[in-house]
Amino acid sequence: MFWRKQKAAIERFHPLHRALTLEKGFTVSLRRDDWEPVIQSLAQHGSVIRRRKWRLTGQVPGVFVPMLRVLTADMPPEGVLSVALDIRGTNVPEKNGPQQQLPSQRPISKLRQWYAFDPWLRMRAELRDGSVLELVLTDRVRKRKYNKRNPRGKVKLKFKTKTVHLVRVTRRLAKGAAVQQPGTPPPPWLRVQVKQGNRMVIRANAKFLGPLEERAIVNRVLDVSTEPFRWTPPGVAARRAR
Repeated sequence: MFWRKQKAAIERFHPLHRALTLEKGFTVSLRRDDWEPVIQSLAQHGSVIRRRKWRLTGQVPGVFVPMLRVLTADMPPEGVLSVALDIRGTNVPEKNGPQQQLPSQRPISKLRQWYAFDPWLRMRAELRDGSVLELVLTDRVRKRKYNKRNPRGKVKLKFKTKTVHLVRVTRRLAKGAAVQQPGTPPPPWLRVQVKQGNRMVIRANAKFLGPLEERAIVNRVLDVSTEPFRWTPPGVAARRAR
């Protein structure tokens, strides 16, 4: 009976919310106002779903929804926001690279290491000023597995991970947009690439040692996003791209 009630509740979700619950991801492009029903549907998830296999990770309410709010607030009604969201985690085989054997010393033996790359969120928004903003969040996880012998001679299998959050924000300016190089350089932890042309492209990349809480990830994304917007003078409206 409990299982049936949970299943019935999922059927009432927005289709994208349902896909996220059952398939752990989706890829879709919607106009700005069409995202609001998705947000409202996601808001009821925690109070309705109790079964573990259908719970959403903290990435959804903690990072994805806040970034939806931030981007849609700077979009025109006809603007399109594209999202590719994948919350399956880093244990999916295709996200993991080959294992390699590393040298080890007692009490450590059979030390193996590999990396998982998880580009779990991609967003592309058409902004009100005619520019296009692209955001990619990737978790790079170093995984190590080894045997460790304790003083009593018992061997236990150990598993350790080290997470780095990679943030990439790209802004493609509208054609003919006013451009002004920032008067100060970016912070040393931020790598910036600029491609000149009729539609200048500014790309900002940063990496942060994790794992970080969801609110901290949002703050880091906003910090990185600041740099591409420093290249246009404040208060100057850009011409909409055709």
